[in-house]
Amino acid sequence: MEAKKILPLVAICGRTNVGKSTLFNCLTEKNQALVSDIAGTTRDSNLGTVEWSNSAFDIIDTAGLIDWKYLTAKKLNGVSIDEQTQKQAKKYLDKADLILFVVDSKVGILPEDKELATVLKKTAKYRSKLMLIANKVDNFKNASEAAQFNKLNLGEPFTVSAASGMGTGDLLDKIIERIDKGRKFKKTEESDEENKINVCIIGKPNVGKSSLLNSILGYERVIVSPLAHTTREPQHTNISYAGHEIKLVDTAGISKQGTKTKGLEKPGILKSLKSLEKAEIAMLVLDISEPLTHQDSKLIQEIVDRHKSLIFIANKWDLIPERNTKKWTEILYDKMPFATWAPVQFISAKTGEKVNKILDLIININAQRRLELSDSQTEKFLKYVVKIHKPAKGKGLKAPHIYEFRQKKSNPPAFILRIGPNDDLHFSYVRFVENRLREKYGLIGTPIKITVTKNRKSHTTYQEPKHKQEQGHEQESSDNNED
Repeated sequence: MEAKKILPLVAICGRTNVGKSTLFNCLTEKNQALVSDIAGTTRDSNLGTVEWSNSAFDIIDTAGLIDWKYLTAKKLNGVSIDEQTQKQAKKYLDKADLILFVVDSKVGILPEDKELATVLKKTAKYRSKLMLIANKVDNFKNASEAAQFNKLNLGEPFTVSAASGMGTGDLLDKIIERIDKGRKFKKTEESDEENKINVCIIGKPNVGKSSLLNSILGYERVIVSPLAHTTREPQHTNISYAGHEIKLVDTAGISKQGTKTKGLEKPGILKSLKSLEKAEIAMLVLDISEPLTHQDSKLIQEIVDRHKSLIFIANKWDLIPERNTKKWTEILYDKMPFATWAPVQFISAKTGEKVNKILDLIININAQRRLELSDSQTEKFLKYVVKIHKPAKGKGLKAPHIYEFRQKKSNPPAFILRIGPNDDLHFSYVRFVENRLREKYGLIGTPIKITVTKNRKSHTTYQEPKHKQEQGHEQESSDNNED
C-alpha cells in the first residue's frame, strides 16, 4: 500500500469574530464550520480540502486567538477549554505552509490585532508564511477602508468578502502562487536537474525544426546556455523562462526511407527515439502545408506508447490560405484519434507567429503531467463518475462494482481502478473515466494510464483491443451525450 499524498496546509487565524469560519466555508464551498456572531464559537479546528486551478490544498479553520501569550508559550499544560483550543490552534499554525491572518475591515484595528500581528512577525516560523486578509469588504467602494491595516506591517492587505464571495477567486490564485513558490525554497543541483522540463523536438526533415528552435531561442524573455555534448549526441540547450528551467533536445530529422521498413528500424529514427526516451514532453513538428504521412502516424504512436506528453506543432501556417484553426484541428485529430488529448499549436517558425505561446504551453503541460490527487479527491471523483454513468459490464451478466479508484503515481498520472474478483469492466467505461478526468482536471497534452485490478492481488493492465477502437469511439460519443 502506497503512502497517502500530503497536501500543503493553509491555516486561517486571527482574533475572534473576524469571519474566519465564514471564509473557511466559502473557500471549501461547504457549510462545515459553525458560524455565529458569538465570539469563540469555533473550538475544535475544522479541516477541509480546496480544489482550484488544477491544484489543491488542505485548509484549517482554527479557533480565535484570544491571547498572544499562547503563541509564545513553549508548553501548554492547562486543561481548560480555552487553553486546549489555543493549544490546538498553535499546533496547526506550526504545521502550516501558509497562514491567512484575518482582520475585520468594518471594525478596524483592535488592540488584539496589533498584539497578534506583533507576535506573528517576531516569530521566525510564522513570519515567512503570513498573508494578511482584510475581510468584510462588501464592495469596491469600501476597499479603501482596508488601507488602515498597513499599520500592522504585514504587507498589503488582501481584501475579500467571505459572506458574498467577492475577491475569493483572486485570493485562491494568490494562495496557489504562494504555495507553489514555497515548494521551491530548498534546491540542490540534483533537485534542479530533476525539476527541469525535458522537451524533445522531433519530426521529419524540412518541417522547420531548426527554424523553430532558432525562433524560440531568439525570444527576448529567454536566457540561453548551451551544454557541451559529443557531436554524435543530440544537441541540448538549456533555457530559463518565467522561472522554469527547460531543456530542449533537438533531434535529427527522420528520413523518408524509414517508411519503407517494417516498424521504426532505420538508424536515424532509432536515434530520435533514444532522445525521446529521456524527454517528458515531445514536440512533434509537422508541415501543415503537406498531408500527414504514415511515418507521422507511426511516430505519434511511438510517443503515445512511451507515455510522453505531446504537443503538435503545426508549422508553416503562413502558407495556408484558409487559416481556420478549428477546421485544421479536426482534420489532424481525424487522422490521429488516439491522441486527441494533445494540443495543436499553429505557428510560423519563419515569421515567428505564435511561437511565443509554445513555452507557456510547455510549462502548463508540465504542471498537469505532475498533477497529484489525494485519496480523498479520487474518492470524491469516483462517486461523481458512478453517479452520472454506472459501470458498464464486459463479459458475463453481472454488473461490475468499482471498489476503489486512486492515483498510483504522477509524471505522467497513473491510476488504479479496483473491481470485484468476478467482475468484468467494459473497456469503453475505462475510457469514459479518462474523459471525465480530463474534464475535471484538464490534463492537456498529458497521457493517462488506468490499470484495472481485481481485488488487491490480481492486477490486469488495461489495454484497449485494437479491433474495438472504432467501437470504443462510438461508445465514448454516447457516454459524452449521457454526461
